[in-house]
Amino acid sequence: MKKIRAAIVGYGNIGKYVLEALQASPDFEIAGVIRRNVTDVPDELKDYPVAGTLDGLEDVAVAILCTPTRKVEEFAEKALSRGINTVDSFDIHTEIAGLRSRLNTIAKKYNSVAVTAAGWDPGSDSVIRALLEACAPKGITYTNFGPGMSMGHTVAVKAISGVKAALSMTIPLGTGIHRRMVYVELEEGHPFDEVAKAIQSDAYFAHDETHVIQVDSVDDVKDMGHGVNMVRKGVSGKTQNQRFEFHMSINNPALTAQILVSAARASMLQRPGCYTLIEIPVIDLLYGDRDTLIRHLV
Repeated sequence: MKKIRAAIVGYGNIGKYVLEALQASPDFEIAGVIRRNVTDVPDELKDYPVAGTLDGLEDVAVAILCTPTRKVEEFAEKALSRGINTVDSFDIHTEIAGLRSRLNTIAKKYNSVAVTAAGWDPGSDSVIRALLEACAPKGITYTNFGPGMSMGHTVAVKAISGVKAALSMTIPLGTGIHRRMVYVELEEGHPFDEVAKAIQSDAYFAHDETHVIQVDSVDDVKDMGHGVNMVRKGVSGKTQNQRFEFHMSINNPALTAQILVSAARASMLQRPGCYTLIEIPVIDLLYGDRDTLIRHLV
């Protein structure tokens, strides 16, 4: 079996878990890791090439983008234009359709495949929401996140001037409404009020109740646990009061990483273009013989 050669682009929290997921996947081979500081090579990367760009790696079939959401498009365009598939966990829900359209044009032009918004939400939760809507086409689904650490929100806070370290916690209030609790360490000389205002006006936080709290050490309050509770109440055919519930408690970056790797596998089976997870057959995410998987899962 020819293994899929995957590159890890970015080596922060998610990148480290992607490394572990690739190591545990029998159909993948790690082509290398892309990071800004190529001289900083931790022990777990000693056996793999480390480069500053994809040009520094050989025979990359798919690039797993572990970059901040707002950098995804930039890195995806570069990889796709080289004929390299990409997967990402872009998580700004309102911007996914536009990104998908733009990456779709580039991927088709260069005969490559992009899978976007392939974390757990958006991503695997999107598949669950789609399935619940198939079960009850009329109705309402409430997605309640947390309580737990939001990776995308935390990264967004870290990018704000004056923030030395940050943690953004998502607290569910019910019926899909959330409170954001943001804990920050500040760089010296930056007024807290100005930093808090910048955080609360950022697109990640502007539509939610957001509280910013200054702490001496973010590490003292940090926990990567997260979860979701999803409830749909609706109508199957003409039958009212159908109720469905999905719940999980997870390590946030570990689950994101595993779904990215599964989506990377699926990217090898799609025609050129850009896809979200709800557009990809679920079986394409899985390792193994198709007939065996069907006998096991159906």
